[in-house]
Amino acid sequence: MVHAVPAEADLVREAQSGDVRALGVLLTRYQADMRAVALSILGYGPDAEDAVQEAALVALRRIGDVRDAQAVGAWLRAVVRNVCRMQLRARTPVPVGDIESLAPPRGEPDPEELLDRYATRDWIWRALQELSPNLRLVTMLRYFTGVTAYDQIAELCAVPIGTVRSRLSQARAKISDALLATASLAHDDVAALTEARRRDAEETLRAARHGSFGEALAAQWSPAVETTWAEGKHTHGFDSLIEVMDGVLNEGVRHHLTNVVAGHEVIIWETDLIKPADDPLHCPPAVLWVQFLEAGGLVRRLRVFHPRRDATPSRPSS
Repeated sequence: MVHAVPAEADLVREAQSGDVRALGVLLTRYQADMRAVALSILGYGPDAEDAVQEAALVALRRIGDVRDAQAVGAWLRAVVRNVCRMQLRARTPVPVGDIESLAPPRGEPDPEELLDRYATRDWIWRALQELSPNLRLVTMLRYFTGVTAYDQIAELCAVPIGTVRSRLSQARAKISDALLATASLAHDDVAALTEARRRDAEETLRAARHGSFGEALAAQWSPAVETTWAEGKHTHGFDSLIEVMDGVLNEGVRHHLTNVVAGHEVIIWETDLIKPADDPLHCPPAVLWVQFLEAGGLVRRLRVFHPRRDATPSRPSS
């Protein structure tokens, strides 16, 4: 029996509705064209392969931008060209934009945009779970939080920038391979997990405002939690967390939750710090709470990080 080859327009529509297998078919169909574009700009070598893999992730996130389904091949080639141009610019001191600038812009980027597309969202998190913890963390930061600059990821993870670049390259390769294989396994419902983690975050921050931060921590965090603060200081247990939170609140600063990234082993909260009107320079503008879970699901390690909002996401020189 001969099976009909799926029409390109049908594949695009299915991919835009979140069907990862349809996007995998499209990328397989145009993989040779995408690689040819990368080779023509970057020449033979690992940079060209990196560009194709990065373009596959851009396509995963931005397939909804395609307006003419019959022109998806041209769109994919354009994405590869933009990725290659970013790599070429990275070889000079000129700062470059993050992944969101690689595809045609369509408004302010939303870090949860990908997670809101059900099948794609669940697939990407299934793929992330296959990565090692080190690869998973840099990928979560780079693609799902506001900390996209290589130097800030390096600072948060306490590794050299070159290590960040290497880990992201490995992660892109693994995720790209999984996408091209169509990822037909069943996936967890990440929407439910993310929503549960968001409720936990909101309840914990609300408890802090009402003077019961310690009780909220006790319900979700290990009493022996190890915290690494932004200035590099290390503490253990709840006391320092409660002291810092109470001090910040007493000074009129409030946490406004802006994003929650939820994995099975890592949870990231992003909060804006709302400062007193009469003291706009009181503290940094935002904070990341990177939480590492132990086997029982409690937070065992916490990394507190203040992203620099004025930093321009950049790549190191090749």
